[in-house]
Amino acid sequence: MSEQRGFTLLELLVVVVIIGILVAYVAPRYFQQIGKSERTAALGQIDALGKAVDAYWLDMGHFPTTEQGLEALVVKPDGATKWNGPYLKKNVPLDPWGHPYVYRVPGAQGDYDLVAYGKDGKPGGDGEDADVGMDARK
Repeated sequence: MSEQRGFTLLELLVVVVIIGILVAYVAPRYFQQIGKSERTAALGQIDALGKAVDAYWLDMGHFPTTEQGLEALVVKPDGATKWNGPYLKKNVPLDPWGHPYVYRVPGAQGDYDLVAYGKDGKPGGDGEDADVGMDARK
């Protein structure tokens, strides 16, 4: 007489519950890390863009206007005789959430503002929707 061995329904349910508890604990922490990495990427891009804007200022004696925007770092503006660009190796990137960076001259906190509006693409917000900018490096 051969005896068949296997798991009971109760044992399988216990394993499923344990896996569910682990997923409920780990998943929020995982997605929180993704949000932090996007913020860190945005700060890195803002830093690089800020350095390019500063290089433009050194050559031209003024910052690109708000109307010219960050494209003035890649494409020579009309009448810019001292332009020595391009100041970026590639086109102006979108922020990690797929939105264009906001560039304003003069800035609220300094000579210019360079901001990413976060996941929602709107000013203000909390958490992943919070603005990331040159004055927000923390």
